[in-house]
Amino acid sequence: MPRKAFTAEQIINKLREAELILNQGTTVPEACRKIGVTDQTYYRWRKEYGGLNVDQAKRLKDLEKENVQLKRLVADLSLDKAILKEASPGKLLSPSQRRQVIAKVRIRLGISERRACQVLGQARSTQRRKESITDDEAKLTLRIIELASKYGRYGYRRITAILQIAGWRVNHKRVERIWRKEGLKVPQKQSKRGRLWLNDGSCIRLRPEHKDHVWSYDFVAERTINGRAFRILNIIDEYTRECLAMKIGRRITSQEVIDKLFELFLLRGIPKNIRSDNGPEFTAKQIRNWLNRIGVNTLFIEPGSPWENGYIESFNGKLRDELLNREIFFTLTEAKVLIEEWRKDYNQIRPHSALGYRPPAPEAVMSAVLT
Repeated sequence: MPRKAFTAEQIINKLREAELILNQGTTVPEACRKIGVTDQTYYRWRKEYGGLNVDQAKRLKDLEKENVQLKRLVADLSLDKAILKEASPGKLLSPSQRRQVIAKVRIRLGISERRACQVLGQARSTQRRKESITDDEAKLTLRIIELASKYGRYGYRRITAILQIAGWRVNHKRVERIWRKEGLKVPQKQSKRGRLWLNDGSCIRLRPEHKDHVWSYDFVAERTINGRAFRILNIIDEYTRECLAMKIGRRITSQEVIDKLFELFLLRGIPKNIRSDNGPEFTAKQIRNWLNRIGVNTLFIEPGSPWENGYIESFNGKLRDELLNREIFFTLTEAKVLIEEWRKDYNQIRPHSALGYRPPAPEAVMSAVLT
């Protein structure tokens, strides 16, 4: 027969009944037989509940239950702490990382999969899912690493665009997964700057509306390894984001600026506006008179406000971030070659976020990527 469980109230009543029987001169075994328990049970009850009333016995049982619950809670918290300590000290950002850590924790602590998944925030279905690796995974990984090595300042979205242009059937999620798995990353850039707005809410800067509507040009300074400085004249089309020309020289005069613009005007046509800062090469009477004679409006930004010329400043930042800060130029000739190669990549290969991750000059993209 299964053992009968007595409540605290029943135990107290049986002890009182036994006490009355014993007061009549009956022995303990006889009293135990009459109340229906063994001698061992009687002595155990008397030890636990002797001298207690029913309310006190109930309270004692409640305290025992609370004590058991607290012990279980402390044990659970200790186990959770041990699981988190055994896991990776950093953040587990991907399901694959959690999957590996959970397997390691289960082996070392001997806990269940359910408990490990609950503590580390992993769905059990995700933990049990077998990762499927396609046949081209290794080849794609090598290609991503090659592009990341070649274009060190490109993130996984630009790499995805390059792969798609080259014919890979891949989305940014898969590239991001491989990107994180291989530990690839791009260091954080400087924070964005605001624009100069007028009191009426309009922006000082004329916005480009079509190709050859607004050009911008500006200078960037750099040095060769012997410490000698050279300058780079950058000219871009603000609407298409295309870099039209980059002239390199130890010094570039106003006449040389006119010569370079003359070449571009013959090749592309005359723009409606051209924007620049207030540098002496751009504000010189010679160049201003020449531009006015051929019908080009000159737009000068406010002194000390480079954000008004945001397109060319953004281009200069990409040039310095992706090339100038990564290369050591031994000679001026080497600088000209490398800078021109970067200009071609910028126009034909580099995906531009403002253009839907397409290059500024996409007609030459496929041949450039395949070669």
